[in-house]
Amino acid sequence: YDEENDVIVLSEDNFDEVVESVPLLLVEFYAPWCGHCKALAPKYDELGEKFAGIDSVTIAKIDSTANEIDVDGVNVKGFPTLYFFKGDSKPEAMLYNGGREVDAFVSFLEKNAATPFTLDDAGDAGADEL
Repeated sequence: YDEENDVIVLSEDNFDEVVESVPLLLVEFYAPWCGHCKALAPKYDELGEKFAGIDSVTIAKIDSTANEIDVDGVNVKGFPTLYFFKGDSKPEAMLYNGGREVDAFVSFLEKNAATPFTLDDAGDAGADEL
């Protein structure tokens, strides 16, 4: 799958396949022109980097202005809208209403992951050296 900063880029062509193939998926539905989406982007990219080595959690995004998907429970009325798809409840989507900071996302994903994981904080230090 295509990636930007360790965040999988979804499209209408691969959306269902990704949802079915991963244990826990957090998806940002965004619009490229949206100011709130642009503000979230660096935090969401950081989240993607944190989970790059965690097979049980996938961070993804989809440009809602360029892709149409028809998924039960997904109703995007504003941007950004975040949904998660978890284990046995897939393909049923659940709206994410938590905080929009990296720590809030991590805490939420820790509580909802079917398989426990440990984030390697040492990997974050290298990101500042780019």
